[in-house]
Amino acid sequence: MNGGDHVAEILKSEGARFVFTLAGGHIAPILVAAKARGIRVIDVRHEANAVFAADAVARLTGIPGVAVVTAGPGVTNTLTALKNAQLAQSPLVLLGGAAATALQGRGALQDIDQLALLKSAVKWQTRARRVRDIAPSLRAAFYHARSGAPGPVFVELPIDLLYDSALVKQWYGAERGGKTIADKIVKRYLQFHVNRIFADADKIPNAPPRAVTIPLPSQNQIQRAAAKIKTAQRPLLLIGSQAMLDASNVNALADAVRRLGIPVYLSGMARGLLGRAAPLQYRHKRREALREADVVILAGVPADFRLDYGNHISRRAFYISANRDARDLTRNRKPQLAAQADPAQFLLRLAAHFENGERWQAWAETLRQRDDARNQEISAQSETQTRDINPLRLCRQIEDALPDNALLVADGGDFVATASYIVSPRAPLSWLDPGVFGTLGVGAGFALGAKLARPDAEVWLLYGDGAAGFSLMEFDTFVRHNIPVIAVIGNDAGWTQIAREQVEYLHDDVATVLNYAAYERAAEGLGAKGFRVDDPELIDETWDAARRAAAQGSPVLVNAILGKTDFRKGSISM
Repeated sequence: MNGGDHVAEILKSEGARFVFTLAGGHIAPILVAAKARGIRVIDVRHEANAVFAADAVARLTGIPGVAVVTAGPGVTNTLTALKNAQLAQSPLVLLGGAAATALQGRGALQDIDQLALLKSAVKWQTRARRVRDIAPSLRAAFYHARSGAPGPVFVELPIDLLYDSALVKQWYGAERGGKTIADKIVKRYLQFHVNRIFADADKIPNAPPRAVTIPLPSQNQIQRAAAKIKTAQRPLLLIGSQAMLDASNVNALADAVRRLGIPVYLSGMARGLLGRAAPLQYRHKRREALREADVVILAGVPADFRLDYGNHISRRAFYISANRDARDLTRNRKPQLAAQADPAQFLLRLAAHFENGERWQAWAETLRQRDDARNQEISAQSETQTRDINPLRLCRQIEDALPDNALLVADGGDFVATASYIVSPRAPLSWLDPGVFGTLGVGAGFALGAKLARPDAEVWLLYGDGAAGFSLMEFDTFVRHNIPVIAVIGNDAGWTQIAREQVEYLHDDVATVLNYAAYERAAEGLGAKGFRVDDPELIDETWDAARRAAAQGSPVLVNAILGKTDFRKGSISM
C-alpha cells in the first residue's frame, strides 16, 4: 500500500461516499485509491466547487464531505469556500497536496506555506510528515470536523508520502551515484530521509473512527427553560442551521417542535423542518414578533446582523439561547439562560416537559393575521406588470411547480432573496443556502453535492444572473457525471441588490450592469438542455419541459428574463 491507499482506507471507514476534486499530480494516488475502493470520485472545473459540493454533502448527511485538491493554487482556490463552511459550521475535510517534504522552502513547484494561509479559515489543521502519520491525522480530522461546533478542517499531505517508496527514491535521486564527498553526503542524507518518511509504514494500527463530542444541556437548564415557557404569554422560537447538524434526527426534532407548540420562525438549513405550511410556522414580520415576545428562544441562531445584533429582541423578554459555540451563545447580547449545547438536543429534552395541545392561541392568531396580510401583499405585487416577467410571479410559479421531493439550492442576491419570501421547502433538509457569509457562487457545487447525496430528490438551483457567473462552467461536470439538476437563472441583467441602493444614494450604476446574456446557450454548449422564457404565459410549460428533460437524465438551465421591481428596496444589511 502507498500513502494514497492509506488515505482511501480511512475515508471509506469514516463513511465517505464521494471525493470531490480537481486533478493534480500531487494528489493522484488518493484519487486512484479512492476509486479502487468504491468511493465515487467527482472531478469539477474549479476547486471552490469541490469544497462547496463537500459542504452540501455534509449538511444533508451529517457525515463530513471530502474535497481533495492539489498543492499551491489548488489549495488557495478553496479559500472562500472554506471560509463559507467555517461560518456556516459545516463539517468537511479538505485534503491538500504539497511539495515533497525534503524540498519545501527550496523553490519546489507550487510550494507555499499552506497552513499559514488557511489558519483563519479552518477549525483545525495538520501536516503529515511521515506515511505513518496519515491515518492518525485523518482520524483526528474527522473527529475535529464534527465535534463541538463543527467546521472545516485541513490535512496537508506532501507528494512524497503518497507514492510508492521506490518511485520516491528515484525522484530524490537516492539511488544515484556520485564521486565527490558532497555527492556522498547528499546521497546519504536523502537515503536517511526516505527511510525516515517510510519507517513503520506497514505497521499503522487500524484504529476505529473516534467518537464525536457533542455538548448537551443540563437538566437544570431544561427545567428553568420549561418553567419560563409555561408561564409565558407570547413565547417565540427561532431555529437555525446548527439545529440540523444531526441529519438522522431531524424528524424527531420536528416532532419536538410540534409538541412544544411555540410559534416558530425557521432560518437557513432549518427551512422546511415542519413541512410546507405548518400551523406553528411563520415567515413574515419576524422583527415585530421579536419585539412583542415575552420569552424568546434562539436555537442555533446567533444574535448577529440578521437580528440587528440582538436589538430585535425586546429588552423586557426573557432571552434563552442554545448554541454549541460559546462565542455565538453570548455574542452581542447575553441571554438570561445560556446553554452551551446542541440546540436540537436542547429542544428534544425541552419538549419532554410538555404535552401536545393548543397553547397561546391569541398570540398565534396575531402572528397568523400578519403573515396572511403580508402574503396577500406579495400576491398582489406579483400581478404588477413589468418588462418581461415579474420576478415575484416567476417565484410563485416555481412554488406551484415544485414536487414534494424538491430540494432547493439558493445562490444569488435579489432574485434568490425574493424567492425566499415565496418558495417553500417541502421537507426537512430540502433547502441549501450559503449561510451567514452570504457567499455568491455556491450554487453549482451545492447542487452537485445535493443530487449525489439525495439522488431521488428533484434538485432545483435558483440562480441570480450575477451568481451564475461564478460556476456556470460546472454544467460540464453535471453532464460528464450524469447529474440532472434543474437550474433557473433569474436574469434581470444586473447586480440588482446592489444597484437599487447604489443608484438611489450615489446616483451612479457603475459596475452593477450586466447583459441579458443567453445563459441557456452556454449550458447547451456544455451538453445540457437549455430553455429561455420571457413571457409569463409560457412559464408553466417551460417548467414541464425542464422537468421532463431532467427526468430523462439531462441537466437543465432555464434562463428566465426578468423585469425590475422595488420589492426589496432598502434591504442592504450592515
